[in-house]
Amino acid sequence: MVGAGPAGLAFARVLHRHGHLVAVLERDPGPDARPTGGMLDLHEGLGQLAMDKAGLLADFQAVSRPEGQAMRILDTDGTVLRDWRPGPDDRANPEIDRGQLRDLLLGPLDVRWGQGVAKVVPGAGGGARVHFEDGRQETFDLVVGADGAWSRTRPAVSAVTPHYTGVTAIETSLDDIDTRHPGLARLVGDGSVAVYGVNRALVAQRNSGGHVKVYAQFRAPRDWLTHLDAADAEAVRSSLLTLFDGWTVPLLDLLRHGTAFVHRPLHVLPVAHTWTHVPGVTLVGDAAHLMPPLGAGANLALLEGAELAEAVVAAGDGDLDGAVRAFEERMWTRAERWARITADGLQRLVSPDPAEALAVFDRVQPSR
Repeated sequence: MVGAGPAGLAFARVLHRHGHLVAVLERDPGPDARPTGGMLDLHEGLGQLAMDKAGLLADFQAVSRPEGQAMRILDTDGTVLRDWRPGPDDRANPEIDRGQLRDLLLGPLDVRWGQGVAKVVPGAGGGARVHFEDGRQETFDLVVGADGAWSRTRPAVSAVTPHYTGVTAIETSLDDIDTRHPGLARLVGDGSVAVYGVNRALVAQRNSGGHVKVYAQFRAPRDWLTHLDAADAEAVRSSLLTLFDGWTVPLLDLLRHGTAFVHRPLHVLPVAHTWTHVPGVTLVGDAAHLMPPLGAGANLALLEGAELAEAVVAAGDGDLDGAVRAFEERMWTRAERWARITADGLQRLVSPDPAEALAVFDRVQPSR
């Protein structure tokens, strides 16, 4: 397994549960080598199903935040347009910190940290050889690429690379918001608040521990940030405040009080990305079907990792390649459907007509 993200760890954890050994190769030097990102909402039939397959559903339920499902949509002047709050027993899509999810999945797994993979070469008679960045090589019966958008495994089965969607996201954070910014804490609430303008959006999401992630999204050329020093927080902040000029002060304060800014141009793979099956190598998660970050990607990654592991277990000493081939067919069908949904969602959420965003939300989550 190449990659210790949700897909890779779900794959390894399900195999471990069934008594199978798996090597998890991860470029990062350790689990805390970089920020883990914002919350994830795990869907009942996707991510939660994967946690169940890994024997971790009760652990997930113990640390997840059902109240994080709350969603409020405001107009750019601060008017509340939609306000949805989950019921006391609503656990359709509870939120969990990425770090907590990672720790749950890691459990007893022995990840080989600091093992950067340069490329994967399929073997002539099956299996594949992994070429590491330090020059070493190692052969495996099956190499699963769960190494994300810019996968080093993907070229072994597909020449396709991600393309820019035309939408850029700038991420920032606010810490200890309840104490330091109580007004913004009330604005965000227990879950998320979103505001949609002309070709731009602002979304703030509460994480645990008083931490809030803020995402400014807008349509712009891929090189939007080239005239700025990305490390110059004040310059980036000033550009964002100009971009969102005219929005009400409390919304702009989400950007004014951000501690640092991360540039995230949104890339995707083609909606119907498939490949000619290659014995000894396959892909899961973003490596297989990178799509807009609208709640489906991590859920699919978790479930695919779990399902592929179950297919490997079921194959036993029999037809491993046939089991992988059948898994790919199932994965492609489901992923294409979600890729179309999220591509349409991004098009409408960051669009010239903010009413399009409201229509998307109303279809998915009617206001109560």
